[in-house]
Amino acid sequence: MVRLSFAFLLLSAIQAGAFVPSQSSTKSATTLQANFFEQLTKPSTPKVAVPEDFVIPEPRPLAIAEGTDIGKFLSAAAALAARLGTGAFVLGWQIDDLNYQGEGYSLKLGPLSLRDSSSILTEAPRPDKPLILYAYDASPYCKIVRETLNLLDLTFEYRPCPGARQGKFSQEMLQKTGRQTVPFLVDPNTNVELFESADIINYLVETYGPSPDSFDRKALWPITTQGFAVGTATTAAILLDMPGARRQANARPDNEDMQSLEVWAYECSPFCRPVFDKLCSLSLPHRVVSCSRGSANRDKLFQKTGRFQVPYLVDPNTGVEMYESNAIVDYLEKTYTV
Repeated sequence: MVRLSFAFLLLSAIQAGAFVPSQSSTKSATTLQANFFEQLTKPSTPKVAVPEDFVIPEPRPLAIAEGTDIGKFLSAAAALAARLGTGAFVLGWQIDDLNYQGEGYSLKLGPLSLRDSSSILTEAPRPDKPLILYAYDASPYCKIVRETLNLLDLTFEYRPCPGARQGKFSQEMLQKTGRQTVPFLVDPNTNVELFESADIINYLVETYGPSPDSFDRKALWPITTQGFAVGTATTAAILLDMPGARRQANARPDNEDMQSLEVWAYECSPFCRPVFDKLCSLSLPHRVVSCSRGSANRDKLFQKTGRFQVPYLVDPNTGVEMYESNAIVDYLEKTYTV
């Protein structure tokens, strides 16, 4: 097992005419008619516009932007340390090359070009549809589930439920299950629905993890050792000032009806943390594309944009795509409040 200094761990962490119809054409016409009436009855996505003074910033990798709240940044780094960097690396993380010269993503550290991956997740099952997670950020039980999703390099749809009982998604969960407790996982690939963090974690590892004989389950101890996991995740929530515990008072009342935003990020990054906090306090649905160290999604983002940097936001409601944590938070604040 490669032992890493905390400095390297922190560096790693900061780093969308008439005719007689044939049978087939009749079927097509019927389908079109059905789709037409379905669209008529479906609620339309609310209209939202880009702020008039908005300018997409130039990305600045591994740089603390002007205007960053240093206190909050250091608190996020302390929360990362409290959880021993859990979720910063995918399960089975390994260094493949220290002098990578290929066309994919690598981390440049002075003369080094570090290429990394997972030795075991390449053969793990991948869901066809994103998993759906009802949760809120301050809950320690929700945090360890999100960390597990990052460890397994899974993309998931996050439906924020501030304080577990605020917002439309909490009401949606209540109508669906009769309960308002989080985390609540819905897997549309298997039609499985689960409460309880321990049950969800076991399900995720057994369903989307690597073969049990390819890794030592003890590697999951920061998540599966309940006392340690909940205690340190609670400490992290306190350090982060209980993120997502309340719905922002001036959030648009129709935010939950927006198309799901997409954020390429991972749970413990001090740069990603403010974006997650803002998305949750505004009750905006968002698809999290996990990008921990060793993630296959790092190459995908590199291919998509020509670089790798997180967080990266894709907003289908406005067409905006952008890097830079502070600018993303400012954009969300101006776009999704009243």
